[in-house]
Amino acid sequence: MPAPENTPPDLDALVARVRDHRDERAAGELVAVLYPLVGRIVRGHLPRRIAEEDLMQEVFMKMFARIEQWQARMPFEHWVSRVAVTTCLDALRHQKRRPEVRWADLSEREAEVLDHVLQDETVGGSDDALGSRELAHKLLDTLNPADRLVLTMMDMEGRSVADVSATTGWSATLVKVRAFRARRKLRKAFEMLETDRPGLKREAATFRQTV
Repeated sequence: MPAPENTPPDLDALVARVRDHRDERAAGELVAVLYPLVGRIVRGHLPRRIAEEDLMQEVFMKMFARIEQWQARMPFEHWVSRVAVTTCLDALRHQKRRPEVRWADLSEREAEVLDHVLQDETVGGSDDALGSRELAHKLLDTLNPADRLVLTMMDMEGRSVADVSATTGWSATLVKVRAFRARRKLRKAFEMLETDRPGLKREAATFRQTV
């Protein structure tokens, strides 16, 4: 009897066909199934000046090159997530860090929502939310790749410590420490912005009392 159309594919069976028989059809099915997962990770951590499709292709090339390393005690999707995260981190490391952000780099909306971004608060309208995301990316670009990755996952994507740990392979303690240190760096970036624009010292003081 044929399987129902909505039955999810058996990833373990597809991997076995690729490993044992170099089955190109199974390889194509793996890419099709994992494409949304890899796409979400790449879009969330895409370095500037690198095309999304190019980085996704690199992830899948690494996946097939290292597929013999996967062990069934870990779900294949989790293993692929780690390959994708590592690929993004490598791309970020090869990209020169941008200079520190100045008030002149910020739009009025970005300045207004700065404290919301750093505190991971929900902003009001869609325009403010867009401003928050744009500002957050400007600040995150000044961090090292690991710091940027952990804050993007936790503060922008709303993922839990356990989820970040499973995706990256870092321990829960390491995830918490990196997030704590990265937020401290963002607070320092805020203080530097305050120095750059003294008229916002009152807002900066309020911000420091809440973090």
